Order: sequence, then structure tokens, then C-alpha cells
Amino acid sequence: MVVDIEKTLEEMRPKIDKAIEKFVPRKFDEENLKFILGKPSYKYTPEAITEAISKPLWDYLDRGGKRWRPVLFLLIYEALGGNPDDVLDFVILPELIHNSTIIHDDLEDLSEERRGKPALHLVFGEDIAINVGDFLYFLPFMALMKNKKFNKERILRAYEICLQELIRVGIGQATDIIWHKGLCNANNVSEEEYFQMLVNKTGCIARMSARLAACLAGKDEKEIELFGRFAETIGTAFQIQDDILNLIGEEFAARKGGLGEDVTEGKRSLLVVHTLKKASEEDRKRLIEILNMHTKDQKIRDNAIEIIKKYGSIEYAKEKARSLIKKAWGEIDNILPESDAKEKLKAFAYYLIERKI
Repeated sequence: MVVDIEKTLEEMRPKIDKAIEKFVPRKFDEENLKFILGKPSYKYTPEAITEAISKPLWDYLDRGGKRWRPVLFLLIYEALGGNPDDVLDFVILPELIHNSTIIHDDLEDLSEERRGKPALHLVFGEDIAINVGDFLYFLPFMALMKNKKFNKERILRAYEICLQELIRVGIGQATDIIWHKGLCNANNVSEEEYFQMLVNKTGCIARMSARLAACLAGKDEKEIELFGRFAETIGTAFQIQDDILNLIGEEFAARKGGLGEDVTEGKRSLLVVHTLKKASEEDRKRLIEILNMHTKDQKIRDNAIEIIKKYGSIEYAKEKARSLIKKAWGEIDNILPESDAKEKLKAFAYYLIERKI
């Protein structure tokens, strides 16, 4: 079976967006607000909610984004024997929470672009961006509150899974922020420390998707955690590929304002961790100096990229991502029955580390 994952992502995107619109319509009215909030004590103002929430959110979502975390959720649920149409409402959990994290991330990093356009806080203002980001942490739980298909015990476990992952997001982001600032031994981060940060920050939403799917499919705790580890690993590998593309992906960089945005942020990626370990003292000092500049000068960023390339860190990171995916798939391969969904899931995992954008 030949699987075109980009086509699969495109085909599934309208379903995912329709589920999002059920909870965050492009234009709020009284009925939408009653559905989410219940009967008003006084009087709702749908126009204000549309301006402050719907417009910025859909501006963000309509720019693109792969929606791969909700697709992962649906593929795992189907591969475990479920009908994905039964759980469509729940896709808002990984997708909207993910968007919340990157809205906040752009504010924290003072990023200027996201998905080829100015960052949300530069378009709508910091106050609106912060509020939308906060709102998207909590709104997705409406899918669990409005549930009519699953028993209370399963829904309670789903709540616990999501909340556990949200706590991890904050821990992962805190670590990453400190390293961006060059603090807390940022120049001597071990691979083990780096990967722990990554599974907390980037791996957690993927892990949430997988654990949630296994939970709703009625699997026991052992299997829930097994699929969580699988997704955590592919989320980690996805981020490694993102970091590679940030330095050498021309098409990727065109949407990010040039090669090496991560250099401007001072990001201690796997490529940087590996380079700092292998580099000569002179190159090591220069790379640290550039990372701590937070410069937007492309010539200086290119200097950092050349140092990273010099020590084979691009190839090292690529091989690490491939080995992570191979190991992760091996742990669930024999558990899943043969099906089209299983084939798509395998192709999906490898797609995340071979994509060009």
C-alpha cells in the first residue's frame, strides 16, 4: 500500500476545521455562546467575542499548519479498531492546545513571523494574543464536557491525561526559555537533558493525542502509556527535523524570515548541543557568542550555521531522528492488527522526519 501522507493531511484537514468551528465559530452569535457558556445571567456580546477570539484564531489557522497532531489522534484511534467519526470533537484538544502554545511561544521569543505572516501579537496586539492563547488552553475541554458517547470513567481518565500533558508543557517551555537566555549551564547541555526538555515541550501534545486515542479506544494503562511513548518519540523526531529545516531548508526558511531563526533565538537544539560537544575551543566560543547575540544579521547567522555544518551535526541529527522513529515503530508494530490505518500511521511517522516544510 502506497500512502501519500500530504494528501491524507489535506483530506483530513476540513473535518478537523469543522470540529473546531463547532466550538469556535468564525462568527459568534447568541446560540454559539449559549452552547459554550450556558444561558447568560444578563446579555452576551457576540460581536466582541468574534473580534477578540474568532478573528485572531481563524487568521492563525487559515494560514496553514499541518494539523498533524489531531491526525495522529484519529489514526491511532482507527488503528486500535475505533471509528474516527466517533471522536471528531476531541481533535480540538491537541490542535487548539498546540496553537495556544505557539501563540505564547511567539510572544516569549519576540518572534516576528508565523506561517509566512506577522506573528499574531503583531497583527492584533499583545493583549488579544495573550488572551486567545489562554482561552485555547481551556476551551478544548468543552469536547469532554459535551461528550455523549463515552462513560464517565473513560472521560475522567481523558481529563487526567490532558492535564498531565499541560503541566509538562510548562516545564518543557521553562527549560527551553532559560537555555535560550544562555543560563543554567546552557552551553553544556547533555543530550539526555536536551531530549527530556523536548519530550516535555514538543513531545507532550503528540503524547496527549496518542494517550487520549488509546484511552477512548478502551485500552488499559499499559497500552495507553505505550502509545504515549510512541507519539512522544515521533514528536521529538519532528522537532529535530524542524530544527534541521530551520538551518538548511530554503522553502521552510522562506516562511520564517530566512535561514537560522533558531540562531537568533539562541536555541540550544540537538544540532547545537552536538556541535558544542565536538567543536574546537575557537569554534565553540564563536557559536556561543553568536547564540547569545540574538542577532538578526543573516551573515552572522550563516556563520553559526557553517560552524554547525562543519562538525557533521546536520547528518548526526538526521540519523538520530531516523533511529528514534525506527525504534518507536518497533515497539507498537506487533500490537496493532494489520489495517489501512496501521499503514498510514507508519507512513505518517516517517513522513514527519522526511518532510521539506
